[in-house]
Amino acid sequence: MSAWDELTGQEAAIRALQEAAADPDSMTHSWLITGPPGSGRSNLAYAFATALLSGLTPDPAVTATTEAQVAARTHPDLAVLATDRVIISIDEVRQLVSQSQFSPSVAPYRVIVIEDADRMTERTSNVLLKALEEPPPRTVWILCAPSAADLIPTIRSRVRTIRLRVPSVAEVADLLVRRDGIAPALAEQAAREAQTHIGMALRLATDPDARARRTRSLELALGVTSVSGAVLAAEQLVAIATEDAKAFTVEREAEEREAALRQLGVEPGGTVPPALRSTLKNLEEDQKRRATRSVRDGVDRVLVDLLSLYRDILLVQLGAGLELVNESLRPAVERAAQTLSPAAALGAMDAIALARHRVAGNTPPALALEAMMVAASGRVPALGSLA
Repeated sequence: MSAWDELTGQEAAIRALQEAAADPDSMTHSWLITGPPGSGRSNLAYAFATALLSGLTPDPAVTATTEAQVAARTHPDLAVLATDRVIISIDEVRQLVSQSQFSPSVAPYRVIVIEDADRMTERTSNVLLKALEEPPPRTVWILCAPSAADLIPTIRSRVRTIRLRVPSVAEVADLLVRRDGIAPALAEQAAREAQTHIGMALRLATDPDARARRTRSLELALGVTSVSGAVLAAEQLVAIATEDAKAFTVEREAEEREAALRQLGVEPGGTVPPALRSTLKNLEEDQKRRATRSVRDGVDRVLVDLLSLYRDILLVQLGAGLELVNESLRPAVERAAQTLSPAAALGAMDAIALARHRVAGNTPPALALEAMMVAASGRVPALGSLA
């Protein structure tokens, strides 16, 4: 499959970028790709980068080589900023701005991709703004963010925006079947429960433990009957999110450490010379920061799953006749719909939205989830403001 083939449900966006890559005279040198999480923002950015780096009339062998280099992030004219931290630092952007001034070495363009551009602070964004105002003639910036509103207005005015739509369950399931060989029934269930988030759908389809953790989190929410039960459930939800984050990062961290030791010339199991220990310490600090973000992202994912649960309950109560996200838990959802009132289901959804806002604002996840679970259980109103 080519880089374009791994995208699903984004035909209009693909067509716009392919036309731009094929016409240097109308080429824009600053792009912004927006779309909901899991819609394929970064995949589209790298497919576009591959087209730009391959040239107008690429040889099939050259295209294949370029695709492999872009996938490995080793192409000499490609620079990537994909942070695992909560924010993108100003020094990282300054380094990219410096690299953007060099002419491409082997390709028609020098391409710079910034994933999660919404993680830049205003001060950091102003550093990037200077590079976008007067870009070198053969440098192309590709930014990715959930929404254009996540960037400062001066940057939005200097980029061409490509908006991605939310793919359907059928489209995501078809991609999992074609690309990853997932059984159709499992692919459809994973796509639905991931709410068409492509990366999460793949994980649910290939990791039974991830599916079990998701089911457990929903069962905890359905089993709350008291304030003390809500507090205990919140504690267990945080534990589930932490376990999920560790499962997602532990293998990657081990591979990173092994690769770092290999690059430093240290044998497996050997003693690290004192002069090289600072390098490993920096790696460990980066991994700790990534772990913090992974837990926060895991908590948010749990909250999104809970939001889908109460959405399903409300649909059953209103007799909407729409497909449930959590079809595999329909009996439990129908029992909850008989116990709760529609007003209580809406109140629970408001409490979850408030909890997501609090976690994003650095409230300790345990406190945010405790308040959410107590409010969602109907014991207290969902106090607070999203303003």
